[in-house]
Amino acid sequence: MKLTKNFSLHEFDCNDGSKMPSDVLLNVVELAGQLQILRDFIGKPIAINSAYRSPSYNKMVGGAKNSQHKLGKAADIRVDGISPRELHGIIEELIKDGRMKQGGLGSYNSFTHYDTYFDGKKARRWNG
Repeated sequence: MKLTKNFSLHEFDCNDGSKMPSDVLLNVVELAGQLQILRDFIGKPIAINSAYRSPSYNKMVGGAKNSQHKLGKAADIRVDGISPRELHGIIEELIKDGRMKQGGLGSYNSFTHYDTYFDGKKARRWNG
């Protein structure tokens, strides 16, 4: 199932093969739309390491108890030729410009985390 010009639903599936709940699908569609904005801006494919996680898979990988991955609102991504720190900066600028939705943003050694959760208070930023 195609979600955007460049993203398909299977890219957001849980890595353990568990079925995505139907209520999570709307969140995944929104997340895919945000990643499409980023993809169009950078002009390069985005690889999704992890998006939706079942509760059991999230626990197995040591994910946060309240992880946005379990709700289909988060993706850990990488782009060839762009470091996680650089990608973090690009997303931050797109958020500041109002082109991408405010949400959580974290930079790790091999990937960048982006999620669409924002409680209207302080934006969540971190380096892993």
